[in-house]
Parts: sequence; structure tokens; C-alpha cells
Amino acid sequence: MKNTAMQGRLEEEILEFVNSRLTLQLASITEEGEPFASYAPFAIGEDCLYVQLSDIAIHAKNLNHNRQASVLVVEDEGSSGELFARIRVNYQMSAEAIVAGSDAWEKGIAALEARLGERARNLSELSDFYLFKLVPIRGRYVKGFGKAYSFIGESLTGTAMDHLTVGHKKRA
Repeated sequence: MKNTAMQGRLEEEILEFVNSRLTLQLASITEEGEPFASYAPFAIGEDCLYVQLSDIAIHAKNLNHNRQASVLVVEDEGSSGELFARIRVNYQMSAEAIVAGSDAWEKGIAALEARLGERARNLSELSDFYLFKLVPIRGRYVKGFGKAYSFIGESLTGTAMDHLTVGHKKRA
């Protein structure tokens, strides 16, 4: 995308949209190589997302086994004007388990607590809860038909963005 003013507006839109949601859809990979979808409340960090997951939960086991994850932050069905083109951001991410008690742990837990309340702090005191830092590799922002953008880079809005121009085609 050549228009830096437009890219700047899109980056603001993406961050505003992600910030407007409290939960994300999380896809991880089981030890058997099968996909597993779930959800989790999240907080926004510096160019990352934080989630707290119990090691009782399948998605925590999956992320501890395989760091690859896909995240979907999606517009609520009830507020969407078009169910076939809900606003959404997809991320391909790398998950990093943060060591309990470290400075990085405190930073992530503080972000979760500020966004989601004291429950996040309470969960952090339980030994079966992990804190994961989800770092973007690439993503896609869709805000309607013909309004899709891909981006790459370890940032919630990417370091490079392209407008996807290949459109839908009518059947012959």
C-alpha cells in the first residue's frame, strides 16, 4: 500500500477495533496435529496480545507443545450489519509462555488486570494458570466486501500492509 496516510488510518482502525473486543477466538494445534478452536479473554501489550490459560485446558497444552496459533478477533453478530462480511482481524501468531514472577509476567498480568479486572490477578495466583504472550507474524483485516488488507510483521498492525484486490467472481 503506497498511501501512508491511508495505511495510518487503517492501523488506527485495527487497533481501535481490537481494543473494542474483550475476547478472541484461538486456534491451536494438538499433539496429534489436529486443529482445536477455543476462545479466551485478552489484553493488549506492546505489539502483542496476552492470554491466561489453565494447563487443565486443551489450548494451553497445545500452545506449550506447539507455539503456532491463529487468532480471530471478530465483530459481534448482533451489531454487524452484514453477517457475511463481519469486521475481523486474523493473526498468525507465535505463542510464548511467560515465566511466573518475571518482569514480563508482571507486565502481562497488569495489562490483563487493567483491561479485565481483578479476576486476572486472582487467576495469576493459581499455579495451573499460564500467561501467554501472542506475537503476530502476519494478519488480515477485513472490514467489508472489497475492503480486505493483509499485513506482515511483529506488530498488531504489521510493518507492511497491502490492499487485497482479487475479488469474487460470478459463476459461468
